[in-house]
Amino acid sequence: MKKKTFITLITVAVMSAFSSLTAYASGDVAGAVEGTWSTAKTQIVSVVDNVIFPVIDVILAILLFVKLGTMYLDYRKHGQLEWTAPAILFGCLIFTLTAPMYIWSII
Repeated sequence: MKKKTFITLITVAVMSAFSSLTAYASGDVAGAVEGTWSTAKTQIVSVVDNVIFPVIDVILAILLFVKLGTMYLDYRKHGQLEWTAPAILFGCLIFTLTAPMYIWSII
């Protein structure tokens, strides 16, 4: 039991020592980061515009239609319409549908 505890403490101490070492970079780090970003930017924009936003749009559209259906059922049951949740979902859907047109000029 003492041996396992001792090995665990030594392992934690060694890992802590390795984690606390400072790494120094030589050269133009900012230029390397900017160069990498400019190279990867077109790929990132393409993936976000063609994959991420459409997935979010589909999820929001499904949620909107489900909420409209439950709103209709609540109307039939209670006679009241609650528009807050469908309005928020519709606003979010409009935002994500139009976001690819302007989001990249902001970023």
